Amino acid sequence: MLSDFSLNAGGLLEATLLFWVAHIVVSFLALRVLIRQPSVAMAGLLALGSTIVALVIVALIVPGLTVHGAVTFVEATVIIWPATIAGDAVARSMIRDRREARRDG
Repeated sequence: MLSDFSLNAGGLLEATLLFWVAHIVVSFLALRVLIRQPSVAMAGLLALGSTIVALVIVALIVPGLTVHGAVTFVEATVIIWPATIAGDAVARSMIRDRREARRDG
């Protein structure tokens, strides 16, 4: 799909795990330090920014992932971003359900 982006099978698990950790940390720091009360639009932009920062971190650390060029980083981010939004939504829903179950139980 992207000619200047490659990820080998050995780096897939490592890249995925590191990406999610980096994404969570970057999002947390941005929410706590930079933005006190994000709007829906700001949350979307924050997710986009967190995705690109996490992708850069992963590309620097994981040897099985190579991304050449700023345009490729942006294109990869736009492809990965919807998955991060969906993952964040599912995680928040699971956390909310657990809290409600503890409160009700």
